[in-house]
Amino acid sequence: MIPEEKNIEHKRDKIPPLGVRGLRNNLYPIFLKSKNLNFLIVGGGFVAEEKLTFLLKSSPDAKVTMVSPMFREATLELSKKGCVTLIKDVYQKKYLEGRHIVVATTDIPAINIQVWKDCRAEAKLVNVADNPPYCDFYMGGIVTKGNVKVAISTNGKSPTTAKRLRQFFEDVIPENVDDLVKNLNEYRKTIKGNFEEKVEKLNEFTKSLVEK
Repeated sequence: MIPEEKNIEHKRDKIPPLGVRGLRNNLYPIFLKSKNLNFLIVGGGFVAEEKLTFLLKSSPDAKVTMVSPMFREATLELSKKGCVTLIKDVYQKKYLEGRHIVVATTDIPAINIQVWKDCRAEAKLVNVADNPPYCDFYMGGIVTKGNVKVAISTNGKSPTTAKRLRQFFEDVIPENVDDLVKNLNEYRKTIKGNFEEKVEKLNEFTKSLVEK
């Protein structure tokens, strides 16, 4: 048993570093069908408005409820463009009922932390704005070109960098990339064979797209 245990430790020592200086982004990216989910934003200030703006920009069909004693005029106008319900009230735990994803944006830390605690108790995903230790997820930079969507994360370290990268990809990804996706989807329907054969043919067909 001893030599075998030593061998295991030896193999562990050979695991390559995770990235620069042993660090890397361990977040798992997913693309949510937001129309099937209920979002709650706690707060009605500038940060809440910013979160709502980007959420609706990326997912216009998202169902959102906002709770706050007050709302900005721009937020009131923005809410008319989507499926947004505004509730003028202070935060109460009852507003978590039926919500899947929660974002806390108030300027009172104690309230944000209470939202986090309540969400953890009910196993709901929560993001406390500008407070990474109290986030189950981050709302990163997003680029959308038709059916193509690219999400950018800096692991909560630099939203400004994510913003600049978003602007960069918006410029370099061609507007007609959606035509390519649609054409490939139609081509895929015509391919005969099993799954593995279809993948091989699609890889061969699209190889020129990534060749330098």
